[in-house]
Amino acid sequence: MNVSGRVAGRYLASSTRSSLAFRSQHALRPHSSPSSVARRTFLTIIEQGHEGWRLALGRDPVKLTPGLNIKIPLYHTLTVLDVRESSVDIPNLPAYTSDNVPVLCSGSLFYRIDDSYRACFAVSDVARNVQNIGTSAMRSVLGTFSYDQIIADRNGLNQKLNNVIGNSIADWGVSCTRFEVQSFQPANREVERQLELQMEAERNRRKQLLDTQAQINVAEGQKQKVILESEGHLEAKSNEADAKYKTVYREAEARQQQALMEASALAQQVESIARALSGQSSSSATYSESLITPEHRKLALSTLVELRRLEQLKAIAQSQSNSTYFFGDKAALGMSGNFDAFNVDYAQAVKAGIEGKSEGAALGQASGLGGRTRAEGAVVVN
Repeated sequence: MNVSGRVAGRYLASSTRSSLAFRSQHALRPHSSPSSVARRTFLTIIEQGHEGWRLALGRDPVKLTPGLNIKIPLYHTLTVLDVRESSVDIPNLPAYTSDNVPVLCSGSLFYRIDDSYRACFAVSDVARNVQNIGTSAMRSVLGTFSYDQIIADRNGLNQKLNNVIGNSIADWGVSCTRFEVQSFQPANREVERQLELQMEAERNRRKQLLDTQAQINVAEGQKQKVILESEGHLEAKSNEADAKYKTVYREAEARQQQALMEASALAQQVESIARALSGQSSSSATYSESLITPEHRKLALSTLVELRRLEQLKAIAQSQSNSTYFFGDKAALGMSGNFDAFNVDYAQAVKAGIEGKSEGAALGQASGLGGRTRAEGAVVVN
């Protein structure tokens, strides 16, 4: 048996003898109430969520778990710690922000004891020291934030306080679970009024910025509208130009096809007339290309030209206009100079030449053309 066991046994025996003697001496005395006599017990109860440390004569710490444990009076010293999450309040702490605004701030610090041995023997009063650390850390961290930053992002302040306090109390076996700022306000009415004026000026500035941005957006919309309209007009003009181009191109193709068809028809007519001049019938089965000579084709072409001129003369004869037409060559009219048949000066010269010649000579010249009507040029004088 160790020394503490022997001392405990002796103490129990002496305590038992003293108790029996006390009872025999005071058996005839009236009994006092139970609350007036201090009872000594050798047992202690550690509740759930707590841990205890028992010292024997101030040394040799022993950890006591929740439940029934032995505690000898005068010999054992017991310290019980709450290992559940606890909180301490920091009310109305005066501080200054980074922009020199005096404020009053209050909050709650939540902590938990992770190592009860260090919390019991590394610090004297863990709850009071945790509160002191929270107070000083709160004042120092508030000095790193501006007033507007705290108003806009209180979670950032809580997170930084949690980190700073947690690092400070980690050596005590205590962890800071979270820090919550409960209230934050200016320290006096004058500061509050100045802040209200500042916030009103800030709101006006933001309003002006929004108005300016709105005007810019409207101007940008008008710009885009004009650009889109001009692009639409350009596209319309381009489509119209493409349509005109296609129309002109197709009309030119149509005229080309018409000219080709007319030329083909003319060639067929020339061929038919040349075949007739050569003495061959168009329905003859013994058609021979070699019997048609170039002179036949030339004579056929001259015949077609004369027919076309007769058609023109018929159209002129049936016309209701009062124009005067002059027909004939330059040689027939005695005009062998360099005159253009379609020039006004030439028309005047022709008119003057006709006045100097007799009508019979002109008719004789015209009758010497072999019985055919030839008109090398026609001049109209109004």
